[in-house]
Amino acid sequence: MTRAALHPRPEWSWRAIGLKYLPFADTATAELPLGRLLRLSLFQITVGMAAVLLIGTLNRVMIVELAIPAWLVATMISLPLVFAPARMLIGHRSDTHRSVLGWRRVPYIWFGSMLQFGGLAIMPFALLLLSGDSHAPPIVGEAGAAMAFLLAGAGLHTTQTAGLALATDLAPAHVRPKVVALLCLMLLVGTVVAAVGFGLLLTPFSELRLIQVVQGSAALTLILNAVALWKQEPRRRFADQPVGPAPRFRDAWAAYARVGRAGRRLLAIGMGTVAFSMQDVLLEPYGGKILHLPVGATTSLTALLALGGGSGLALAARALERGADPYRVAGFGALAGLIAFAAVMFAGPTSSPVLFAIGVALVGFGAGLFAHGTLTASMAMAQGDATGLALGVWGSVQALSAGLAIAAGGLISDSVGALARQGRLGPTLAGPATGFTAVYLIELVLLFLTLIALGPLVGLGAGQSVRSSNLGGLTTLPAGPAALGGANV
Repeated sequence: MTRAALHPRPEWSWRAIGLKYLPFADTATAELPLGRLLRLSLFQITVGMAAVLLIGTLNRVMIVELAIPAWLVATMISLPLVFAPARMLIGHRSDTHRSVLGWRRVPYIWFGSMLQFGGLAIMPFALLLLSGDSHAPPIVGEAGAAMAFLLAGAGLHTTQTAGLALATDLAPAHVRPKVVALLCLMLLVGTVVAAVGFGLLLTPFSELRLIQVVQGSAALTLILNAVALWKQEPRRRFADQPVGPAPRFRDAWAAYARVGRAGRRLLAIGMGTVAFSMQDVLLEPYGGKILHLPVGATTSLTALLALGGGSGLALAARALERGADPYRVAGFGALAGLIAFAAVMFAGPTSSPVLFAIGVALVGFGAGLFAHGTLTASMAMAQGDATGLALGVWGSVQALSAGLAIAAGGLISDSVGALARQGRLGPTLAGPATGFTAVYLIELVLLFLTLIALGPLVGLGAGQSVRSSNLGGLTTLPAGPAALGGANV
């Protein structure tokens, strides 16, 4: 036996270890190497950073440090939702765009980046005017802040829709589930890193530091998105592009709606997203008020959610690559959500922080499975070159449902909690946990309804011959109302 056989070359050993244990290392293909894919995924980092800034960091800064009324803050934060339905049109336009430069997706990603940059660049000055720290009339600050949030929201939706469509165009069909999982994971990474970074950079708070942080985020958005786009989309010659009038959105939508029971699919996506999103602003207050956890412990919930979400995405990618039906994967996510919210609910009466932590991690895990499954199913339903439209529809329903769910969760919790404190629900429900529990119960009901909606879709979403796959040892999923009598698919 040769010495080389006894002592293999170290670089080959490290490469084998990397491919075996590095998450998503096997996503790389000859057409889309791992380095190029990771570079493309940078646009998800900027989307996560902008989302944290708009929904989390600036939310607290405007209310606490700048003393802006809460109703006005809520109105400003909700403005980006105005553009959520436009994701369908953005996706369709990027499918059919004709350019002398030969690009379809790149112009939309770049202009979306510019909109996002513009909104973030003017945002700190608009907020300072909005806080009354100037001699300008109040309407100037309100108009400036509204424009800043609208621009940032429009840019965020445009960039993400066209970016996901570009990744789908570049990735071979057999690795698309893993590419989707990697992009969703990068969104989580951007969210967590931005949340921690903004917290550190804005401590201690000053108006000058706020301007520096927000405008630094704007500049970083433009830089990272430019790096992400560099030499990604192949250019087509103008002569090779389709001739004649571009397909109308109405016709493209009609073709999309005819495939795979689209109405039921969108209903399932909407209900499931609402079910997983109503608790977004309630988990930390629940842990603090009901379980009496310190601030540091409740802040760690973001990491738990991200860890659970990343695990769900990785498992979904693995199962889908092996031929699992995406609707079945989404159904397992809903089942995990049922267990998760039950654990969160019972953590209060039992005063168990451990049970609460398990429930929070399972919320992220179930949401990861559900999001990956429904997104993959939407991609599989795309007809011809209508990938952008399919992703835009999924993004519209998901973003709109999540935004409305977060607002509804806070409203329901406060309203029911107020009734309980006033004794109108009886002495048994007079405790501080009643408002939170009401939201969690609604989420449980919505998850059951989501399972019913998903059942008849199983077998329609793979765009291929669907094989019964082993997802965590489970091979069946209740199939709608018929399953209540014991039938399985």
